[in-house]
Amino acid sequence: MNTLIIYCHPYEKSFNHAVLTAVKTNLQKQNQQYQVIDLYADHFNPVYDKEELRLFHSGGTHDPLVKKYLQLLQSATTVIFITPLWWNSIPGMLKGFIDKVMKPGEGYTTSAFGLHGELTNIKHTYVLTTSTAPKFYLRLFNGSAIKRIFINQTLKQLGMKDRHWLHFGGITMSKPPRREKYLHHLTSYHFKCS
Repeated sequence: MNTLIIYCHPYEKSFNHAVLTAVKTNLQKQNQQYQVIDLYADHFNPVYDKEELRLFHSGGTHDPLVKKYLQLLQSATTVIFITPLWWNSIPGMLKGFIDKVMKPGEGYTTSAFGLHGELTNIKHTYVLTTSTAPKFYLRLFNGSAIKRIFINQTLKQLGMKDRHWLHFGGITMSKPPRREKYLHHLTSYHFKCS
């Protein structure tokens, strides 16, 4: 498997789900193998409990999904995140995925200089987001927090390379032709999958 899609939206009739379908269509046209982690459909629990936290520093877990997800990440060369932006950031479900799955010794190691990402096998990273706010608002008034923190800090710290952000803003007020144009763009977008 080369490509791993990490999908974070609970509603199958959402625009995010249409984005997921467009990306899958794209990869199928390119004859690219892929796997989807659907956090909501998997009923992933993003919350640490006492036992999970006790096991954290040894890199352990008692959640079988954490083990599965980490193995999928370690075998991927391309990762595509598909998520809405809620209150200017990623949803708690996706934040919990990062918190719980990225284990010391597996997702990263620590040194006197900080974190060292262990997911260097991921050569290409794409973050596809949607929001009610238009993109110019996120860039000018929000300081592109998603790009500055999640993409250029968190994902970089984990070792993920060649990071790209594709965003569809103003989703609530958008008309069907604009949505269709964006979905068409995603079906022909060149995702690097090697």
